[in-house]
Amino acid sequence: MKQLHNSDRRPVIIQGGMGVGVSGWRLARAVSTVGQLGVISGTAIDVVMVRRLQSGDIGGHMRRALENFPIPGVAARILKRYFVPGGKPAHVPFKSKPLPSEAPSQTAVELLVASNFAEVFLAREGHDSPVGINLLEKIQAPTLPSLYGAMLAGVAVVLMGAGIPRAIPGALDRLSRGEPVELVLDVHGADPDDKFITRFDPATVWPEGIASPTGLRRPDFFAIVSSATLASMLAKKSSGRVDGFIIEGPTAGGHNAPPRGPMQLSAEGEPIYGERDLPKLDAIRAIGLPFWLAGSFTSAERVAEAIALGATGVQVGTAFAYCEESGLDPGLKDQVLSLSRAGMARIFTDPVASPTGFPFKVAPLAGTIADPATPPRTARICDLGYLRHAYKKPDGTLGWRCPAEPVKDYVAKGGNEADTNGRQCLCNGLMANIGLGQLRGANGEQAELPLVTSGDDVADIARFLSPSATSYTASQVVDELLKGVAGNTVA
Repeated sequence: MKQLHNSDRRPVIIQGGMGVGVSGWRLARAVSTVGQLGVISGTAIDVVMVRRLQSGDIGGHMRRALENFPIPGVAARILKRYFVPGGKPAHVPFKSKPLPSEAPSQTAVELLVASNFAEVFLAREGHDSPVGINLLEKIQAPTLPSLYGAMLAGVAVVLMGAGIPRAIPGALDRLSRGEPVELVLDVHGADPDDKFITRFDPATVWPEGIASPTGLRRPDFFAIVSSATLASMLAKKSSGRVDGFIIEGPTAGGHNAPPRGPMQLSAEGEPIYGERDLPKLDAIRAIGLPFWLAGSFTSAERVAEAIALGATGVQVGTAFAYCEESGLDPGLKDQVLSLSRAGMARIFTDPVASPTGFPFKVAPLAGTIADPATPPRTARICDLGYLRHAYKKPDGTLGWRCPAEPVKDYVAKGGNEADTNGRQCLCNGLMANIGLGQLRGANGEQAELPLVTSGDDVADIARFLSPSATSYTASQVVDELLKGVAGNTVA
């Protein structure tokens, strides 16, 4: 097996944790087995698992993982509720699951713990190399049970961005000891004295008479940030140990940090980034923790450049998103690779598409939401709910709303109608990216369309293809990126 590390034995390459399901267990396992850090996405992984089960669990992978789930009774309940032998009829919509909530039901908690366990278990199956999980601070309600499930499966690293995850290191400490944990929620309209909290107690998912484990491995915690200021604050003021940083620039795929200062748009309508948005690497180096650079570091020369700047290595997403092992729909991969080969692949950084309010990179592909020729979505709907915002109701209780839900519903919940303009349902679009989109209409005649995101370097992603090939593997990406990196060894 190849062992491709730098001289201090940390991975040079961290595979991006692309959600939903693009960074699935197959991709993470492929990257980890060649000695780098494979990462699964934990975003909406409970929906991914129940839709895989309703699709017949091709290959039996979900059932195999659930057979190894250590908490008695949970797997049987999940299979009874969601597994369809042979798969549901093609025209039948997927059965729903509970929406994320600050006070989830026991059923929802069990599903979160088990689905995160299953994905990490499968990614770790058959090798001894570390595997990581990527979660978003912006999606807070499912975080604590998700972390616990991943830890039960032996996850080695937790990576988190899209916010300021100060509380997560301390939560990892407590979960490793089997202790109850809580997370203060970001709530719009909350007063300084308000404290809206979601809680999770490991003991509640274990049957009576079986104690929850008290010696789980505490995974390393890598914060994904875009500035030295945020990195320094997290290193000093987090609730526990921060072990490293991913320094992500505005050319990376998915969500980007907004430009510093007032939002200004180019003639094409994209946010304008400038010198203020470049991370100050001298200040980051001074923190004294390992860091990896992210955003267009997809060549051996750029990897070497990152290491010369003091980085341990790089995080790479887009190059892995289009490899054979990623969860992205094969037809979407083929379309992007063909466009890239023809010099026609491009990305638009949309300032309003995401309900989060962060700029979001979209690929204007034929047959997707971002295709200018695609008719607008006939009806707004929020039936997955991961990107909903928590807000304080007039009666002081907690509510949830999403700028991409029906406008009248959003406004009725106190939202500003202007915030709904241009918003897209990322939850449903990203599920469709991996072939698990929901069906709509009386007879299931309408399918949710994909919404593909990539980094700017998708323009030349076809360079990973050999002249006569139509696909490439994760191992090929790793080999290409690590050419010439000093300290690599081959066992």
